[in-house]
Amino acid sequence: MTDERIALRELLEKGSDATFLREMIGFAAHRLMELDAEGACGAEHGARSPGRVNQRNGYRERDWQTRAGTVELR
Repeated sequence: MTDERIALRELLEKGSDATFLREMIGFAAHRLMELDAEGACGAEHGARSPGRVNQRNGYRERDWQTRAGTVELR
């Protein structure tokens, strides 16, 4: 968590507002996709659970065009 805060602070200090916005959009989209996959599987990534109903099958990289610019998604 501390490393993420340091990276965020450095991004704010060195990057532009558009870069910061793209990073925040990418982070939020990634978390939403993770939560969706966890809900579909019945367990979080890498966890073994008796309630698990299926398995994850990897990911593919995609570019998402936003008003803030291109956001890379996995």
